[in-house]
Amino acid sequence: MPYTARIFLPAIAMLFVHSPAFADTDTTSIDPSLITSDEKCHKQAYPCAVAKNKNADDINTLPITINASSTAGDKEKITYEGDVIVRQGHRTLESDTMVLTTPGERQVTAEGNVIFNDGEMLIQSDRIQSNLTNQDTYVENAKYRLLCQSGRGEAKKVFKNGTTFYQLDDGTYTTCPEENKSWRFGAKRIEKKDDDIFADMYGTSFQILNTPVFYLPYLRVPVEDGRLTGFLYPTIGFLDEKDGISVQTPFYWNIHPQADMLFTPKLMSNRGTQLTTEFNYLVRPGNGSIITEYMPEDREYPGVEDSWGINWRHSGVQDHWLYDLDYSRVSDITYFSRHTDSQVGKREDSNLLQTAEVAYREDSWDAHLKVRDFQPLTKNSTVYRLMPQLALNYYGPNLPGNMSFTVPSQISRFETDTESKPDATRLHIEPTLTLPYNLPWLQASAEAKLLYTYYEQDVSSTLSNDIRSTLGSHTTRSVPVVRLNSTIILEREQPLWGTNYLQTLEPRIQYLYVKDVDQSQIYNPVSYKGGGYDTVRLQTDYYGLFRTNQYSNIDYINSANQFTLGASTRFYDDALKERFNLSVGQIFYVDRPFGSGEARVNYSAWALETEINVADHWFLKGSMEYDNNISKLQFANSLAEYRNGSFFTQASYRFVSKDYIASTLRNGSIDSITEDGISQVGLIAGIPITDRFSLQGQYFHDLTQDIKLENQVGLVYRDACWQLGLTYSEYLLSRGNISQEPKFDSGVSLSFSLLGLGANAGFGFSDNTKSALGYYNPYGLKN
Repeated sequence: MPYTARIFLPAIAMLFVHSPAFADTDTTSIDPSLITSDEKCHKQAYPCAVAKNKNADDINTLPITINASSTAGDKEKITYEGDVIVRQGHRTLESDTMVLTTPGERQVTAEGNVIFNDGEMLIQSDRIQSNLTNQDTYVENAKYRLLCQSGRGEAKKVFKNGTTFYQLDDGTYTTCPEENKSWRFGAKRIEKKDDDIFADMYGTSFQILNTPVFYLPYLRVPVEDGRLTGFLYPTIGFLDEKDGISVQTPFYWNIHPQADMLFTPKLMSNRGTQLTTEFNYLVRPGNGSIITEYMPEDREYPGVEDSWGINWRHSGVQDHWLYDLDYSRVSDITYFSRHTDSQVGKREDSNLLQTAEVAYREDSWDAHLKVRDFQPLTKNSTVYRLMPQLALNYYGPNLPGNMSFTVPSQISRFETDTESKPDATRLHIEPTLTLPYNLPWLQASAEAKLLYTYYEQDVSSTLSNDIRSTLGSHTTRSVPVVRLNSTIILEREQPLWGTNYLQTLEPRIQYLYVKDVDQSQIYNPVSYKGGGYDTVRLQTDYYGLFRTNQYSNIDYINSANQFTLGASTRFYDDALKERFNLSVGQIFYVDRPFGSGEARVNYSAWALETEINVADHWFLKGSMEYDNNISKLQFANSLAEYRNGSFFTQASYRFVSKDYIASTLRNGSIDSITEDGISQVGLIAGIPITDRFSLQGQYFHDLTQDIKLENQVGLVYRDACWQLGLTYSEYLLSRGNISQEPKFDSGVSLSFSLLGLGANAGFGFSDNTKSALGYYNPYGLKN
């Protein structure tokens, strides 16, 4: 139930006075031995008792006890006076006096310091009166407080008409504690039908320090679990450099139990109005959502009209079928630089994905039909469309010795709008035989496969002469592969710094043979600048040393005759929680790849990975590649984080050498990509200043060009029932060049929210950071 619903809950107290305990019970059914006249009421704290009563219906079957200082009665009525306490389970009603009539009028009246507690709500009033025949109930000067959530309020009068309708006059609601008058909702009249999940508020005002700041003549809000068509609470932002003052007023449409839609118009004082819609659905083949954004005119960008974006995602499994769709598109390539808070994509995206896949699966085979396209968000993009790809994979039954036989295969069609690149059709079949051998301390496998690929490439007159002269219109390639891999797992107890750890040592060795074949007739990323239909070189790391292919797909298959040696060690504490690991490895070449143009060497660069968890406060992660052939560090990444309660800080560093970037290129100029490699640092921190003030910030800097990438600082004030945040953000738009200075975009936002109103309710809090980098959690040792 939304917390905002609790403004109407004083009337729920009436459920007690017309519950089965009263409505189905007269004075003759009460055990006289349970009525005492000397028990005194002792005021006490009222804890939440809902957890004690998992079955809410059980309490109505419990016996009722009535305690009072004195009792008097006849056939017409019974009067209890002096510290009257009525109990049924954890439910109580306290008052100075209580009068219970006999059958006929069947009316109960409690007066003087009335306190009702059902374990979920505490209500205080001057007088409660209920007719047990028609179940009409009146409450005067009611104050209520929720016991299981934050929330309280008042109502001058509460009237419940039987079991179908109730009304509150001059009702209020707030999540602020007692004596805190920061904010509250007020309404002249509140009405609700028992069979509805919503209530109607008339003459509604939002008040700060008891002063109304805005007024709504009518508001309809949900008061019980369920979905309701109507307006949600607005989100307000201030002082943004680009947007100005912004107001979002979401409207929720409950179309069907399996479909709904959210309309969110956003009014920006500097720019105009943008409409965002989100349609969610659930059908038998799965579920999905469609998000659209539309802005007819943008005053901040006078030359831009009809700015729009769309994203459609769907996924589902039905019997043997699998469905997956992800389609995004925007009106122009600069869309995300103008709409940094877009739900369609992010400003760091270079392409928007447009893909759909249907798959069918059986025990021994599966089939996939996929299409994939992109919307480029940069000029001169040369990405390939997959139109389409049909994959058929066979999984043979277990053969003698637990051997397995698989046959992955696919036929793909690649198309591009770039006339200087060829279209192609590719057929690939990869029969594979694998023999595993596993013991508690040993994991080993032997694998043999044949990679057969057939290409039909469109060698047109638009291609350059050097490409046309070497590219084959019809070409085949057969590459045999043999792979032997084994890992030994050794364990020992290792005392360290006064603590006993379980240490493992996991040496690993792999032999890989991939036959060297001529692939120059295939449009691949090694033989041709910008080549490769769906294949690029992968970054090398420790785990990458054991790959069969150093490229992402099959347009180029690197030859190999090599041994890979590696080792990992891990430390586990007494609770078997991993605290430290370190992996290091290197490739030793029997024969260097033929025709690569590289100097002959006997081994690859060293690759190292490590991760540390110290006392669940310090977390460190690092990786690097060092080439001792040239005595240079090729790349390195490191992250260090300290977290203690609400305080945290994370520092990061990223380095990629110019030589390493150049080694990934073919017939290209490294100077057009980077001047001196990549060297970037970042710092993110969240610092509690006091119990209510906290400071958050982040800063990223490019050391190579000595240029700021992103900068953000925010100050947040959090009270018991509201939150206020002031944020300044700045990020790099373009790096500039010799004649132009770098361009930055910046903004200041002031936002606030009301706490205790639940998700998607109340005034939204938005820091409007526009951050593309931000906090990164790569740590595997936190679990």
